Amino acid sequence: MKFLFDTDTWQEIYSSIRKNKMRTGITIIGVMWGIFLLVVLLGAARGIENKFNSLFGDFATNSVFIWAQQTSKPFKGFQEGKQITLKLGDIEKIKNEIKGIDLIAPRSQSGGLVVRKFLSGNFNISGDFPVLNKIQNKNLIYGRFINENDIKEKKKVCVIEEEVYKQLFEKDEFPIGELISINKINYTVVGMFKASQTIRLGDNIHIPFTTFQQVYNRGDRIGWMIITGNKKSDIVQIEKDVKLLLKNLHKVHPKDKRALGGMNLGDMFKKVTEFLLGMQFLTWFVGIATLIAGVFAIGNILLITVKERTKEIGIRRAIGAKPWEIKRQIILESVFLTSIAGALGIIFGGLVLMLIDATMGQGEDAAFLNPTVDIPVIIISAITLVVLGTLIGLIPAHTAVSIRPIEALREE
Repeated sequence: MKFLFDTDTWQEIYSSIRKNKMRTGITIIGVMWGIFLLVVLLGAARGIENKFNSLFGDFATNSVFIWAQQTSKPFKGFQEGKQITLKLGDIEKIKNEIKGIDLIAPRSQSGGLVVRKFLSGNFNISGDFPVLNKIQNKNLIYGRFINENDIKEKKKVCVIEEEVYKQLFEKDEFPIGELISINKINYTVVGMFKASQTIRLGDNIHIPFTTFQQVYNRGDRIGWMIITGNKKSDIVQIEKDVKLLLKNLHKVHPKDKRALGGMNLGDMFKKVTEFLLGMQFLTWFVGIATLIAGVFAIGNILLITVKERTKEIGIRRAIGAKPWEIKRQIILESVFLTSIAGALGIIFGGLVLMLIDATMGQGEDAAFLNPTVDIPVIIISAITLVVLGTLIGLIPAHTAVSIRPIEALREE
């Protein structure tokens, strides 16, 4: 390894590069462009993935929303246009008969005038069970969410959104324990949550489901439901099974596509995930292909250099230079060029990612979120580049030592 610290070695490499400045510069740019593309594309892909994950960060992605609508086909004596009404009893039957379900949250919702002292506003009031907080993390700022005791005792308590707080409370006022009037009925605030920046379900104020049903005289009727599947289940199949069961329960034609509405979050998430995986594969393919092309360019340049230095190599061989000394010199030059190009590509790629983050990665509407590349990926890429540089350097190195000294000396 002493030759690595020999000034003559590096002076010879510098001399070789200096003789072919333009050619060497173009070659370095080719390799640099490959790793630059790899870093920028991987970072951009990570930024898009982070943004997407943040959109669904507070929601169980393997979920489906189902609600009732009007029928579009007559069936068993019922005319077209019959309004379907979902009931609490449907929930138990779904739990018992459909496999793969993890959680079900029946929900009801209504609008209402909310008053506190001299301030008021119109907001959506949702009747919910504690399970909703497991499906969609409410990101509580103060207090707690609805609990089982609230449900059993039909307590008049509520959990308010931050926007409600801003309209009804003074700045820096602590809301927990305070009373607000919802449609002329007093409720005690037990929690406050930050509004979701992604999936907005119109939730301004949550009250216990049983309280909601009693106050609004809903009986056992529910507005809609959120169903989440376990990790091994197919949420698309769960949606089909649940809708078919509900059609049987409510005497709806099995092929009626309008009677029950739905939004399959799990299916949407799966499609976007597949898109991201495809984009990452394309990124790796383009980056590595460009990288390899650049490395081969270095090999070609070194072959030309060897050809130009044939007489010099012959003289060195004639005065006693060993084949391995000739080889290592050329291989070291190849590794040096690829390392310089790789370092420049990583640096410029990092700067571009910083620029992307500064211009398109800030604010709620940002297209990218923290577009970065993992350090292990950078290290592996750099090591791969050095290995490729070593391997490609073997070709001109072998060519150099394969020339007989006497023939090299005759070269003009």
